[in-house]
Amino acid sequence: MLTQPDGLADEALVGVLSDGWGLAVTAIDYRAVGFGSHHWEVIDADGVRWFLTVDDLDGKRQSVNEPEAAAFGRLRAALATAMDLRDSGAAFVVAPIPTLAGEPLVRMDRRFGVALYPYVDGQSYSWGAFPTPVHRRGVLDLIVALHTAPTAASRHAMADDFAVPHRDELELTSDHNGVRLQDGPYASLTSALLAENAEGVRQLLARHDGLVKEIRGRPGRMVLTHGEPHPGNTMLTSAGWVLIDWDTVLLAPPERDLWSLDPGDGSVIGAYADATGTTPLPPTLELYRIRWDLADIAAYVSRFRGPHSGSLDDEQSWDELCSLIGRLPA
Repeated sequence: MLTQPDGLADEALVGVLSDGWGLAVTAIDYRAVGFGSHHWEVIDADGVRWFLTVDDLDGKRQSVNEPEAAAFGRLRAALATAMDLRDSGAAFVVAPIPTLAGEPLVRMDRRFGVALYPYVDGQSYSWGAFPTPVHRRGVLDLIVALHTAPTAASRHAMADDFAVPHRDELELTSDHNGVRLQDGPYASLTSALLAENAEGVRQLLARHDGLVKEIRGRPGRMVLTHGEPHPGNTMLTSAGWVLIDWDTVLLAPPERDLWSLDPGDGSVIGAYADATGTTPLPPTLELYRIRWDLADIAAYVSRFRGPHSGSLDDEQSWDELCSLIGRLPA
């Protein structure tokens, strides 16, 4: 995220690091990287660098009425699974450092989940297309290793329920209900945008639901999945490729990690089938392609239904929302 969350002071995080991990912090600096979580670089009294991640649990709720405790439970399960993967020998997994109590993260007040990571030196990348075939193949190799991980590594993992987070807010707004115009500069704009494109939203949701029904008829294809293995969640280190941002880990069909990896020529799909003996299914690939767009649209709508100030993050979210709406079926 480009801006720090309101109501979260650096001094409070220093206290959490001391209580949760026993760190004596000498420096803490916000890093405007990624989009979704908030990040800080931390230096302790021994000069060791760390990477701190804070997730706003309000934004991780699946629906308006879901309690933050449920969102925290999903986050905890995902990060605990990342720790299990690392402990099983998956060196490419950048997992959180356990707290003094052995937990993958700390819940701070009602609103935030705080996790501490080792600082990783290496080449970082941005969201978008893979810059080289070597990069793409390197990530595919990691995905194959993840999908064939020992069963013990999935003991904490939750299963994908195929739900679209914030769907209730998306449907309300598409029907021109529920956006309170006083909430922020993009509230009325969002209401108008969704009202004008309500039929496209309904068509995409209907296609999603039809595919989910079809896929539920094929049980038994669940593997551990990262969920977002795009270039921005990869790094090239002296030891090789690694995957970061494991907060989206779920047991799910393998296509959850594959739809965005294939460049469109079937090469990744074929290589995955050769490596694992599992042939990815076109309907499931389509489901996760559709779900990605729906989840992003719904998340941005949820953001603008609530109070917002017009920050740099709001500006970026509005641009992304307009782009996604522009791709809806006519």
